[in-house]
Amino acid sequence: MSREVMKAMDKISPEARSRNMSKIRGKNTEPEKYIRRLLYHAGFRYRIHYRDLPGKPDVYFSKYRTALFINGCFWHRHLGCRFATTPKSNKEFWESKFARNVERDKAVDEKLLTEGYKVIVIWECTVRQMMRDHDYEKEILAVLIREIRKEPSGHKKHQPVHL
Repeated sequence: MSREVMKAMDKISPEARSRNMSKIRGKNTEPEKYIRRLLYHAGFRYRIHYRDLPGKPDVYFSKYRTALFINGCFWHRHLGCRFATTPKSNKEFWESKFARNVERDKAVDEKLLTEGYKVIVIWECTVRQMMRDHDYEKEILAVLIREIRKEPSGHKKHQPVHL
């Protein structure tokens, strides 16, 4: 399909699309602020967007050597998630962009794990569900706290924890 046909099929103008895309933030998103607020009220103290670590984790717990990433399902390609859609227009661009994001995430995780840090990833869809369901919030928060406080298991190869 030609680019002209695709533009004609778009429901909003290029200016409106640009405005929408410009509002998407990489730092201090609502899911990040929500998780940070829960952890702060649970007694945790942390650094945000810590530049001294690979990938600049959204939240870093130096006491526990734990890096926490709050990933958007769309941008970081949460497998099987309904929010991890691929735009129909300019498909090659998006697939390439998403592939680079996933590769970068894997490289960052591997580097952190190799350096002895724990890595936890909370997906946007999990945070959305937590915001809607108080029981689910308590359940996931308990798992998150347990994972943050967990002692590294000696010689065993660590894997990132995904919630």
